[in-house]
Amino acid sequence: MGAEASPAGWPLDDRGVAYGDGLFETVLVRDGVPCLWESHLARLARGCRVLGMPMPAKHDLERPLAQAGQGLAVLKLIVTRGSGGRGYAPPAVPAPRLRWQLSPFVPDATRWKAGVRVRHCRLRLGLQPVLAGLKHLNRLENVLARSEWSDADTAEGLLCDAEDRLVEATCMNLFWQRGGRLETPRLERCGVAGTLRAVLLERLPIAEVDAAPGVLASAEAVWLGNSVQGVWPVTRLDGAGGEALQRWTLGAVHRRLQAVAHEALGYPTRLDD
Repeated sequence: MGAEASPAGWPLDDRGVAYGDGLFETVLVRDGVPCLWESHLARLARGCRVLGMPMPAKHDLERPLAQAGQGLAVLKLIVTRGSGGRGYAPPAVPAPRLRWQLSPFVPDATRWKAGVRVRHCRLRLGLQPVLAGLKHLNRLENVLARSEWSDADTAEGLLCDAEDRLVEATCMNLFWQRGGRLETPRLERCGVAGTLRAVLLERLPIAEVDAAPGVLASAEAVWLGNSVQGVWPVTRLDGAGGEALQRWTLGAVHRRLQAVAHEALGYPTRLDD
């Protein structure tokens, strides 16, 4: 594992390198079988439609799985529009370029069990409904947000949009329970619609809402989740300056949502033992 589809690397005129003109998927692979595979393919296909480029053939996307072997791995697929065009103008007939990387993976079970500390980020996400939900290659906002902290005790940073609405964490989706109701931010203006998020929306009565960050002060429980790491319950929320704003004690309410998510990924569903 660790191989790439093209050892020669990326041409300098590749539009994904030059402009972020492309998409990616990060897939948990268990014993050679990709988890939530159809959901990943569906999101990639939607992204290709929005960007106006052909979807790679399914057999090409699945080819790396033959090298996965036993155990857990993460498959990263990158699809760009390829080379060509003049400046920002895309080529009339795109020739997409597919690259991939397969890496061994060990999830952090401590974060499943003990929960995590998170913080608000100062950076605000720009609004772009056309790209909302997609896992496109333009991730500079996330890079800048992640650079806001370096301490190992902080697991993630929460992001709001330019109008101060909660959106997501830098690489995970956000969920909370308030007044007994499960909620998650709407992702119609920006943010990534995660495949695990889609599973939870199908299996649990989760409302998609517009909410300011202050809503978390009245939450009974808060979680972060994605299709690789699973679900981390949040035990402490800090402000952008590092000051503690809210703390939660883990209980049965945290484990219920986590169990549904972990069942879908093949991760442990009982974590209090």
